[in-house]
Amino acid sequence: MPSTYDSPENVVWLESDIHSSEAATIGILVHGDNHFITDGPLPDRETALALVRHWSLIRIGAATPPGLHQWRIVSRAFRENLEWAVIVPGDTGMSPAVTELLDELSARGITIHDARLEMW
Repeated sequence: MPSTYDSPENVVWLESDIHSSEAATIGILVHGDNHFITDGPLPDRETALALVRHWSLIRIGAATPPGLHQWRIVSRAFRENLEWAVIVPGDTGMSPAVTELLDELSARGITIHDARLEMW
């Protein structure tokens, strides 16, 4: 099965829609073998951990905690538009496709923040 990163348009597909036409900052939040393409500013370490906890469990009808309203999962984004990256520890390793994407971001000069190793 082809990776979502192998599409001709280099588009990343996920589960919800971009919420507005406002100028957005798009980044990737990686948690083990899962990842979220996210509309919102670079979260600090504690917020990144909270976002992963919130998005990793399916809670039908649950409200988003007030401190996390700045971030939303987006359904598609061009990889060239990703402006930040955060790795949060998970129980499994990253997929090869996400590892490749992070390598591309690093080569573009984007800092890959790792919640296991640093505070930012």
